[in-house]
Amino acid sequence: MGDIVADTQVVVLMGGLGTRLGLKDRPKAMADVNGVPFFDYQLRLLRRWKFRKILFLVGYQAKQIEAYYGDGSQWQMDIQYSYDGPTARGTGGALKRAEEKLEDDFLLLYGDSFMDIDYQETVYRYCLAKGAGKLGLMTVLENRNQFDKSNVVCRDGELLLYDKTCHREEMQYIDYGVSMLSKESLSGREDRAFDLAELLTSLSRQGRLAAQIVNKRFYEIGNPASLQEFCNYAAKRFGEKRPAVFFDRDGVINELVFHEETEQLDSPFRREDFHYKSNVIETLRLLQQRGFYLFIVTNQPAAAKGKTTLVKLYELNTWMVRNLKEKGISIEFSALCPHHPGGAAENKAAPFLIQSCRCRKPKPGMITDLLQVYNIDLTRSYMVGDSYTDVMAGKGAGLKTVLLGNWKCDICQALKGNRPDAVIQDIAELTQIIE
Repeated sequence: MGDIVADTQVVVLMGGLGTRLGLKDRPKAMADVNGVPFFDYQLRLLRRWKFRKILFLVGYQAKQIEAYYGDGSQWQMDIQYSYDGPTARGTGGALKRAEEKLEDDFLLLYGDSFMDIDYQETVYRYCLAKGAGKLGLMTVLENRNQFDKSNVVCRDGELLLYDKTCHREEMQYIDYGVSMLSKESLSGREDRAFDLAELLTSLSRQGRLAAQIVNKRFYEIGNPASLQEFCNYAAKRFGEKRPAVFFDRDGVINELVFHEETEQLDSPFRREDFHYKSNVIETLRLLQQRGFYLFIVTNQPAAAKGKTTLVKLYELNTWMVRNLKEKGISIEFSALCPHHPGGAAENKAAPFLIQSCRCRKPKPGMITDLLQVYNIDLTRSYMVGDSYTDVMAGKGAGLKTVLLGNWKCDICQALKGNRPDAVIQDIAELTQIIE
């Protein structure tokens, strides 16, 4: 089967004027950030997720955008364009005007924002939501009026209301800026100027808008201060080389759980079953203080095997990152591979999970994809895991490797001579190995 993430059309609202930025000679998405256009950074993220079909909705200085990005071949993408026309049509009007060029389902984002999320989760969650009768999905961030006024009521993972015009006390989340929509959501709408928020509010009031809760903050360039803030962030992330530690999750970060229904030790599927292993929190905190990026790369095939749902896997992953943040630990990214080549024959809820992918360890895809969007010092970076698959993935990505646990003959056989650089019995020993 095809890769439904790579095959998803990405639609980008590129019509921003940049008036508050004082941009007289270029559109907002082309604002200079450390020598390159702002949107180049977001395009790097999209390429990291293997998206290849892009539709730019352009208006102001459209020819400049087209002249720079062309047909997208230099990005290994296919970029097409839809033009606003002689008058501004607003974000919703621009989308309606492009209706003939839209595919049945499409990812929608803004050209003046940098949004670093798990886009695979976005596409997969949308597919499940559409099967349940939804027409769209909105990514939301628990905001509590921090970055801007909160505008979303979200409870127990369900989006109950989105409204930018009428603030309510129970609005603790904010529209993050990435949505996925069915083309059907535009059916019957007039071809006129209107704001995208009008469409999304209507879908939320109809109960047809799902939610994806995200953890990482977004960056937008609405004014000179926010542009400078992103310039500083981009200079550090893409310009300064830093070491990193990539961790497997189950058996390394948290304890395995005995599931009575299968009579097997397995990953926890529920928050109440998730327990950190001893010395994990202290070790992560110390590595962070030493300047290491912290990543988690974990195989989670339980939904493909029919043991739990994909939504529950993602919810637990999101909760873990937030919980560690509350403990003062910043996980830069927690990558999750939900695929399995065999899966369960009766799994009809999410057939896209049953595939031979490039991200499932021992393949190094989860790591190498992250290396595309971070400036990592490989000579000082490590993969830490409790299985031969972790060692093989780390070696394949060019990292030093640490095996947590006993050195057994079956592991030695599976490694085929690719011995880890170190073997430890307790994660606290990492602080003596990693300088």
